Amino acid sequence: MSRFLFVVPPEVGHTFPTVAVGQELTGRGHQVAWAGCPKAVRPLLPPSAQLIPVAANFGGETRTQIQARSLGLRGAEAFRFLWADYAIPLATSMAPGVAAAVDEFRPDVLVVDQLALAGALVAHQRGLPWATSATTSVELTDPLALMPKLADWAMRHLYDFQRDIGVPEGQRVDLRFSEHLVLVFSTEALIGPVNAFPSHYAFIGPSIGVRDGADTFPWGWMDPTRQHVLVSLGTCNREAGRRFFATAVAAVNPLAERLQAILVAPPDHLGPVPDHVLVREFVPQLDLLPHLDAVVSHAGHNTVCEALAYGVPLVLAPIRDDQPVIARQVTDAGAGVRVRFGRVGTTELQEAITTVLDDPSYRGAARRVQASFAAAGGAATAADHLEKLL
Repeated sequence: MSRFLFVVPPEVGHTFPTVAVGQELTGRGHQVAWAGCPKAVRPLLPPSAQLIPVAANFGGETRTQIQARSLGLRGAEAFRFLWADYAIPLATSMAPGVAAAVDEFRPDVLVVDQLALAGALVAHQRGLPWATSATTSVELTDPLALMPKLADWAMRHLYDFQRDIGVPEGQRVDLRFSEHLVLVFSTEALIGPVNAFPSHYAFIGPSIGVRDGADTFPWGWMDPTRQHVLVSLGTCNREAGRRFFATAVAAVNPLAERLQAILVAPPDHLGPVPDHVLVREFVPQLDLLPHLDAVVSHAGHNTVCEALAYGVPLVLAPIRDDQPVIARQVTDAGAGVRVRFGRVGTTELQEAITTVLDDPSYRGAARRVQASFAAAGGAATAADHLEKLL
């Protein structure tokens, strides 16, 4: 039996993919633990999972304050914010706790999310084999190739962070990518050609586990004679979505005879809605997906990959960070339509929804991606690769 330690940031989309991998390793007889912020990470793990608490803060600001400041940022400005205001302060705060977690758990292998730079740092310092958990493919598409000055800026921040915590100059490395193994939770069918990547990059498809909550959903509300559309902006973007949710309700309002819509939104974000629209603060998304005909999303990597894993086409309204890149991957694959989050109107959104519902090419493309995901193997394939690091 070996020990695997997952190091994750306080983010749902970066933690969920590790859960199924951890469960697969546990089922093979290994001992598994997570290191992360208890308040953010504990609710995402199975009750029996071991979590080693690690402080995670952002230079005195709360995660909510950081998210609020990031709203409206685009392109290079958003990238700089992600590293200078989020990833580097997070790494600085997590480094002592991750080192303590390694001392306590004594792992044979670390599995480190790309935003949890402290995990990569400690792995290097201790000489431990480690894998990058690339839960979003944005760094792999190299959008900075067209902006070399921005790429240089990012690397300077990574090296300055290592300098500031005492790493000797000759030992500073790119903490985003492990030299041992990079687990990419996507496939060529979505991300595009992968033949240029090194051999230690493993494209395993999404890692999707089992989640609770299906028994709290009003399944009797769903009419089997109508199509079903889910509208979700993920866990981090709902506060920015008041206008978008209202537009979505207006877009589906005239479509009652043909569909029902489920909006994942705080109830106070909307006034009265028609009978064919259901507003729920939380939904059992994995249980819903087999019953859905389309998903309207912010292009978060988890939501996109989960929808495509069930062959469901998408309407995408990216907001920030990696979301425009993920949206482009989906549209390039032919599995969805993109709209402008801040500008889309009722008619445009209605047309986008009816397009992916009525044009079979979108579902056909979604099913091609679905087949590639199934062939890639997900959590089981990830566990295979991780065991080879022992």
